[in-house]
This record gives sequence, C-alpha cells and structure tokens, in this order.
Amino acid sequence: MSIAEHHETAGAPPGRSEVEVAIVGAGLAGTVLAMTLAKAGRKVALVDPHRIHHEEFRAEKTRAEQMGLFEKLGLGPVFRSLVTPMTDVHVFRFGQLFERKQGWEYAFSYTPLVNGLRAALPPQVPLTIGKVAEVSTGPDRQRLVLTDGSVIEARLLVVATGYSEAVRRAIGVERVEESKAHSLTMGFDLAITPPEFGLQSLTFYGRRIADRIAFLTIFRIGERMRANMFIYRTVADPWVRTFREDPQKMLMELMPEIAERCGNFAVASEVEVRQVSLTTTQGHRRDGVVFIGDAFATTCPAQGDGIHRVLTDVDCLGSTHIPAWLETPGMAADKICAFYDDPIKIAADERAMRASIYARRITTETGLEWRLRRLRNNTARHLMIFGRRFREAGKPSGAGRDPGETAFDQTGKTPARPGNMIVSDLTNP
Repeated sequence: MSIAEHHETAGAPPGRSEVEVAIVGAGLAGTVLAMTLAKAGRKVALVDPHRIHHEEFRAEKTRAEQMGLFEKLGLGPVFRSLVTPMTDVHVFRFGQLFERKQGWEYAFSYTPLVNGLRAALPPQVPLTIGKVAEVSTGPDRQRLVLTDGSVIEARLLVVATGYSEAVRRAIGVERVEESKAHSLTMGFDLAITPPEFGLQSLTFYGRRIADRIAFLTIFRIGERMRANMFIYRTVADPWVRTFREDPQKMLMELMPEIAERCGNFAVASEVEVRQVSLTTTQGHRRDGVVFIGDAFATTCPAQGDGIHRVLTDVDCLGSTHIPAWLETPGMAADKICAFYDDPIKIAADERAMRASIYARRITTETGLEWRLRRLRNNTARHLMIFGRRFREAGKPSGAGRDPGETAFDQTGKTPARPGNMIVSDLTNP
C-alpha cells in the first residue's frame, strides 16, 4: 500500500532498521507510548514528519484523574514540569457564583506539551523524521518505507496519527462520523494578568439554550490568562464569525456578571477555533497494526475525556497487551483484538462518547424529555444554593469551615487537608 526552533530532538539516520514496535505519529499518544515502552526496555521506532510539532490548538486543561494515569506510566514529573497546576475553581450558574470547587486541575498549551514530551524521549528512542510512503502489514512483520528511502521493519505497528488520514487509508481503515461538526472549541488570551485576575480558575455555564454554549472556562497558563469556550455551533455559523470579530463585545453581553473579574474581557490574541466531530473506526481488526487515541476515535473535548482515552490506550497497550504479544511468535488479528476488547479500554471510550452526546443534548435539545431533565437539574441546583444560604445564615460571623468538606492531593486519590469547597460534577450543564 502506498501513500505519496529551539530544542531539537535527536533524529535517527536514514537506512534500514528493525524494531519490536514502530509508532507512526509523535503527538501526545505516540510520544507517551514510545516513552512507556522504552522504560520497559522495548526496542521502538517513533516516526513523525516534523521534528518540532506544529502549532495546534486543542482544549487546554485536564484533571487529577489524568495526572494519576501519567503517574502510573512513570511520567508524572515530566508532565508536571510542562503544566500549570490549580486547585480552586469558581463556578458560575444562573448568572451568580454557584460554588467553589476544589480539586487539582492542570493547564497547558498542546504544542509546548508535545514538544516538551518529545524533548524527554530517552536516547534509545530517537525521533525519526520522515513521512510514510508505503506501509505493509501482516501476521508476522510490518514494514514502513519513508519518502527518503528509509525502511523500518517491526513486529507491531501502532498508528497514533490523530486526525490525519493518510496512513489509515493506506492500511484500509475508515473513519465513521457519529456526529458531524458536533462541537466547537474557541480559545483566546485575556489581557488581564494572573495577579489582576486573582482567582485560579473560573467556569461560567451558559444561561440560555439559544446561545448553545456549554461553558466558558478561564485559567492561567504560565504568566497569561487563557479562556476556552465550548459551544455547539459550526465554524461557518454567523454567530461564530461575529464572535471572532469582536469577542469582547459578545462576552460582555453574554456574561456581564463576571466581566469585571475578567478585565472586562479585553482580549489579547486572535480567537482560535477547533471543530470536532464524534468519530469511530471500522475495519481496524487486522493483522499487525493497532490504532490508538484520536486515530481510533474522537470525542468532544468539553468533557475532558480525550487525554483520558489516550492515556488509557497507552496504559492498556504498554502494561498488558504489547508485553504479552511479544512473548510469542506472530502478530495476527486475534492478538490485536485483545486490545480492542479490553474492558478498560471499552469503558473509557464509551464514557467519552456517552458524555459527549449527553452534554450537547442537555444543552441544546428542546424536546419535552430534555426540558424536564434541565428542570430537574436546575431545581436541584437552586435547592443547593438555598440550602447553603440557609446554613450560612445560621453560622456566626467568621465561622470555621465545614469539617466534612475536603481537598485532594495532586493525583486526586487521597484527601490532603480540610477545605471550604463544595464538590460537584462540572460536566453536566
């Protein structure tokens, strides 16, 4: 099958090489898998067309659950060196402060994150710079031919090319759209500085169904304040075009109650957008090759499950399936299918897809069922507000914290110290 800056990661010279695992695509999924396999002493080739990952906008925050997976993979210190941690999120609903949520979250820009991980690749896994020209797969050996004539032979081929379709198509694997143009992520810098902003992070949920806004979240990345807004529109929607032309004006109209906290929404960058469709894969159960991360499926980033899917794929492959596969001869489809049928992988994929579909429907659907669901949810939240105000009214001025409220450690696993937050799920509008 045929298909036609500062730190620089060491590159492998062209020629012919034999490895146990060849990974095509050095984004988050491919790079983390290469690092994980190298730590286990496996011989790996990591191939990507670019030495430095290109500028790419994606959702820019993840949670303690994902940090726990980085720690499990032995990459916690590397990841922490590339992100900005936060523990305190102010949540606005119904145009007012609804709660303060305490729990570790981590902010980052995707491109510096990937380049930082590439820089941490061990010497035994040099990044091979090249574009795949030919790919052959089979029950025993896999063969890649790069455009410069280099040949890589491997027992297993891992495709981690994200949204790119060239290698997938060469192998004969198709992407299936489950929900086209499902959601749109918008990202931009605010002119306000972190000290002026004061808070660690702020999340605002839309008030009107007609706005089709899931939520806006504002947080610090390094020394700048960043905003991500998740909406259920397409890039071609006139609303999106108007927003990009004058984001400050529209944010002031949509969220006037938090404008002052955000420097009146003065924007210090262009508005970046990323359209996302929900997709799955068919024809992937075949000899010698496995698809991971966004090369296998894509889900909405608003729920924060994308990195969780990637790290789950890497963990399942690196800790369970690849070691078992390499112990015996051959790499037929029956081996490969054990990964796709892994209940841990299935659960992570299904959770992400289910959350993506639910979040859009609860935000935008106007049928009776969804109106009743919103009424139920909002009634419960109003009762929470009333109950909190009632409890606070009965406390003397300056009363201490509720001893039942807790904080969490950096992995989100262990209570660390008393806090003063109400904890709830931010993914359900």
